[in-house]
Amino acid sequence: MGDLLPASASASPPDGRPWYRSLTRYHWFVFVVAALGWLFDTMDQQLFNLARKPAVTSLLATSPTDIRVDRFGGYTTSIFITGWAMGGLIFGVLGDRIGRAKTMMLTILLYSFFTGLSALSVGIWDFSLYRFLTGLGVGGEFAVGVALVAEVMPDYARPHALGWLQASSALGNMMAAVTSMMLGQLGEAGVIGGEWVWRFMFVIGALPAFLCLLIMRRLKEPEKWTTAKAGVSRDDALSTGATPPSAPKLGSYGELFGDPRWRRNAIVGFLLAFSGVVGLWGIGFFSFDLIRSVFRKSFEAQGLANEAVNAKLTLWVGIASLLQNFGGFLGVYAFSRVCHHTGRKPAFAVSFLLALFATAGTFWYLEDFSDVFWMIPVLGFCQLTMFGGYAIYFPELFPTRLRSTGTSFCYNVGRFVAAVGPLTLGYLTSEVFVGPDFPREPMRYAGVAMCGFFLIGLIALPFAPETKGQPLPE
Repeated sequence: MGDLLPASASASPPDGRPWYRSLTRYHWFVFVVAALGWLFDTMDQQLFNLARKPAVTSLLATSPTDIRVDRFGGYTTSIFITGWAMGGLIFGVLGDRIGRAKTMMLTILLYSFFTGLSALSVGIWDFSLYRFLTGLGVGGEFAVGVALVAEVMPDYARPHALGWLQASSALGNMMAAVTSMMLGQLGEAGVIGGEWVWRFMFVIGALPAFLCLLIMRRLKEPEKWTTAKAGVSRDDALSTGATPPSAPKLGSYGELFGDPRWRRNAIVGFLLAFSGVVGLWGIGFFSFDLIRSVFRKSFEAQGLANEAVNAKLTLWVGIASLLQNFGGFLGVYAFSRVCHHTGRKPAFAVSFLLALFATAGTFWYLEDFSDVFWMIPVLGFCQLTMFGGYAIYFPELFPTRLRSTGTSFCYNVGRFVAAVGPLTLGYLTSEVFVGPDFPREPMRYAGVAMCGFFLIGLIALPFAPETKGQPLPE
């Protein structure tokens, strides 16, 4: 184990070498474990997005064209996001109090187990419960993962490593897309019954639990965190039975909001995350439902049976997810490169504008099968770019004793409020943009209308601190 001990971090690159050439074996070990945890986390998220419409259709025992499917799809997504937010707040505090590695293990076990249990759903409400419980684990993993990598990596390597960590989320989404495509083909060939396609997707999502065995055996808590914990314990020991008001605390929302600097950073980070999360989960990932709606008409016009139509739609949604997340991978990487030169705030501003125009254009103009091959990758690039910023920027806003708590607050309280996004989309598609006054698919009008959420991130940016070139606050 001696070769796995973390090396001390330097504030500048050694001899101008590329950032990755100076990392130790332990640096790489931490990065790989955190990246796999986040990759499998996002794979579980995306499996839900891909399986949502057929699952809801099956559990409601109705047809895919029933307007209740979109409405209940929005409900289940909002319930999932609410669980995500609650899990983030709970495990964010635990990450600061009991350690990054222990908390990561708990979150991976949680989201893996309940993703697998979703395959056994018998109705829409127990399915929603499993999604809520899955969300608890999904929400907690991100903050402890980025805090772990941010504290272990040398300062010069931190933004690059965090950018690649977030880029692994696109790989997880792509793995979910490949899973969907393979199961769709098995369904079309009659090897798997139609209902079992979406159920097997959730079974596959349970596999990341095995990663916990690796975490338990070899992953250590970051030196920055153990030092901060020791400092807090020393202050507690010096106090006479009660912690003085001025003593620092690990994982305290009271301290997060009691200090004007951390309070401002938390509110700004929350607004940035809220804008992007609504844009992705309330609009962007519903592009799969738009594709199902648009392409269903084409397949039904060919006289195909319902089973064949559903299998083909599953394949095409898988292709769209693969392309969207390939674009997202490039977008996250682009943010890490651009912000290294321009700073965090200009990169965020460009990403919000790109997302607004790409999302509105895709939802309004996507018509043909060929559109999927260029519109969807562009949509993924523009919408996921800012998520690279969240992984890099949020850990830079808070001190070690509050890093997991603050990052979780930004990323997950934003999800609490963002849960209104899918609800709003479901309401717009089933109640507002229907009838003879709206001759096109309701999802088109709703998606364009909701692009205004991206403006919230732009409005918050002037109040955000610039952290380029600065060490982590302590």
